[in-house]
Amino acid sequence: MEAKSQVRIQGYAASIESIREARERIKPFVQKTSVLTSETLNTLSGKQLFFKCECFQKGGSFKIRGACNAVFSLDDDQAAKGVVTHSSGNHAAALALAAKLRGIPAYVVIPSSAPKCKIENVKRYGGEIIMCEPTLQSREGTATTVIQQTGAILLHPFNDPRTISGQGTIVLELLEQIRELDTIIAPISGGGLISGIALAAKSINPAIRIFAAEPKGANDAFQSKEAGRIITLPETNTIADGLRAFLGDLTWPVVRDLVDDIITVEDSEIIEAMRLCYEILKVVVEPSGAIGLAAVLSNSFQENPAWQECNRIGIILSGGNLELGFTRPPDFVETPKHRASSSSLTDSQVKHASSVGYLFIEPFKRECYASRTYKCSAANVLGHRQLKIGSSGILELDYFRFQGPTCFEFAQVPNRRSRDR
Repeated sequence: MEAKSQVRIQGYAASIESIREARERIKPFVQKTSVLTSETLNTLSGKQLFFKCECFQKGGSFKIRGACNAVFSLDDDQAAKGVVTHSSGNHAAALALAAKLRGIPAYVVIPSSAPKCKIENVKRYGGEIIMCEPTLQSREGTATTVIQQTGAILLHPFNDPRTISGQGTIVLELLEQIRELDTIIAPISGGGLISGIALAAKSINPAIRIFAAEPKGANDAFQSKEAGRIITLPETNTIADGLRAFLGDLTWPVVRDLVDDIITVEDSEIIEAMRLCYEILKVVVEPSGAIGLAAVLSNSFQENPAWQECNRIGIILSGGNLELGFTRPPDFVETPKHRASSSSLTDSQVKHASSVGYLFIEPFKRECYASRTYKCSAANVLGHRQLKIGSSGILELDYFRFQGPTCFEFAQVPNRRSRDR
């Protein structure tokens, strides 16, 4: 199949040749991840879905591919003083691990809003952490200072040919594992992953469709495709902490030319996809990793006639570094008011007043609480404030966004029938 249909795609930061070279270079250090299927999810989506489980990858995400390729591409003189990067988590851990495998220092600039579990991964792999403010300017400025102080080599999390080539190795595996895919869907942020995927897949099979999935609260790539130029946002607002970067000058041309479309989804759709991955695939996937499934199940995908011929779809579950912070439903339903101290949440949510956190309410069923509505009165909750329990007493997974240390209080809202009495 490959020999008959392969085409040469030139003029981009990476190529099918550089991706194949990356595969050989990183082979001793990464996993060939499995592909899962589910008849339940096939029925739900009306498609045949094939889940490439990069959440099982070393370091917990696909990022180790690009990091290893970049680190092991350096000659000894370049590597001697170590490597530096800035990342919200997964690339940070991946670079720390890749550097450890090579026996060189890794300096990692991490924004204060990064999830605690991802920071702990960096520590576990021996990376030296330098914290910064949660802005791109602060990340890049802090990284520049570290370079000046240490002489380390900067390895960008996505806007680097070596990183892009490493990420593209996912497709070489996937197209060997599952024949006759007609579509691949992957998350998009800075564009390193989707660029590597598009370059590899379109070189092997020019007819394959490549879709990127993006949160509506961080839809710069979608806007960029619409405008025909790179668009950046003044701020992002999404539960997918790994999808808040903007396209780079090396990734944008690939996204512009080779990514067929970008599907945007709400955070609530991402959370539902996470739940389905957990309950049906039995896989823990972080929000950024579940967005591909969210895209396939979204109305915008399901109802678009242009995409009805997408039948055999590869979905990249890009990572599984998830920090769980659920409240227990019995605490909620036993009292008219429910308080959850922010001290029970993650350190990053408590210590940094500018960070945005999430309080999750687990699904439950209590018939005695049927048809009730509870309102959250905390001052710094962002977005929706109500929990509604259905007529059968079922509350599906719901969440509240908050900024800074927060004490949550939920009070029952009298329904119309009780007020009429």
